[in-house]
Amino acid sequence: MIRPWAARRERALPWRDPLEVLQALGARDGTLGLFSGTGGRVLIATAPDAVRQLDDDAAEVAALLDDPAWSEGAVQLLAYDGGARPATGPRPSIWPDLMAARYPAWLVFETATRTLTAIGRGVNAAGAEQALDEAVSWLQAVPPRAVTGGPLSTTFDAESDEAAYRAAVADVVARIAAGELFQANIARAWIGALKPEADPLDVFLRLVRDSPAPYAAFWRVGDRALVSNSPELFLTLEPGGRIETRPIKGTRPRHADPAADRAEVEALLASAKDQAENLMIVDLMRNDLSRVCVPASVRVERLFHPESYANVHHLVSTVSGRLSPGQGVGQVMAATFPPGSITGAPKHQAMKVIAGHEPPRGPWCGSLLLREGPGQLTASVLIRTLAFEHRQGCWHWRTQAGAGIVADSDPVAESAEVLSKISAIKRALTEA
Repeated sequence: MIRPWAARRERALPWRDPLEVLQALGARDGTLGLFSGTGGRVLIATAPDAVRQLDDDAAEVAALLDDPAWSEGAVQLLAYDGGARPATGPRPSIWPDLMAARYPAWLVFETATRTLTAIGRGVNAAGAEQALDEAVSWLQAVPPRAVTGGPLSTTFDAESDEAAYRAAVADVVARIAAGELFQANIARAWIGALKPEADPLDVFLRLVRDSPAPYAAFWRVGDRALVSNSPELFLTLEPGGRIETRPIKGTRPRHADPAADRAEVEALLASAKDQAENLMIVDLMRNDLSRVCVPASVRVERLFHPESYANVHHLVSTVSGRLSPGQGVGQVMAATFPPGSITGAPKHQAMKVIAGHEPPRGPWCGSLLLREGPGQLTASVLIRTLAFEHRQGCWHWRTQAGAGIVADSDPVAESAEVLSKISAIKRALTEA
């Protein structure tokens, strides 16, 4: 049983490039890097004082999420399959339902102002000072490891071909026509292995450089590593009880030509199909939040807002509410996870349909939770994400990309959308 922290200390430090610091620390077990797009905040930590992994025990997962000792200075990864199990029944596990690590020491980089702060936490003042000194020592770590050049992966193999994916889309469209459901997010998967000299950190550094995203994450725990370049917020929770979700539905590819790029945004905004897809998930998330929020506090703050990233344009909506007294993070996740944007509507039936077309997803389309203090939460949707496992002398990876299938979905168009979404990851793995 670990004790909650009672003391916190901070120290301002001279500016350092966060990518260089992460390169120096990235080979250490437990290293974590959270990057908030271009000009955003960066958090780096290593040497956790506690690590937990839980499988197939929803009560234990909820208890850890609500444990005060895990509410500050911690990260928690919820795998998709654990949340989907009530709908899918028992399935083989790829990753634990929950992985968690708690960090006494952090480095916080504010790239917009080029300020760097070390944070130390402890059960008393002496422990917090010791953690603070540990964070400062990271800046004197060995020089950054050399970045691996050339293609990083020896392969980029689809688990199933494009024809199979189109057939799955057609099947879901037929199920929708029969009244079984309204929408389901159906994905394709790709697998491969890095060159023996390459590391998941190399993949992360390429993604952050070439297609920065607001919820990018690198995390190494034992023989597993997570690389996420997600643009999507699942949930934020503020100490006053305000909770917000920003589901993404609706996608168009980017173009180098500005006129063609603007035309894609205009087409996205004018698309009845994409708006309907987005609105279904907005309604689903409103319903999920209403289970843990004060009655009548849940509202749509913004609908169909276009956001542009390195490879795609998206439609993003914002739903917020005020958490009911007595509701903790465990209850919030029980009510809302997995995210509606990557399941479908109705959620329970959509997850059953997904399980009929896909093997277990693992961390992809799960959520990475940052816990910065009691009553605080920032949780991303783990799209644009790779899961790594080290075996047989190298890092093996798996990644997925999906599309929301609705009544008027075209299998060819949905397949093209999936390929657009996976393009940045494919470039990072296979190009020089």
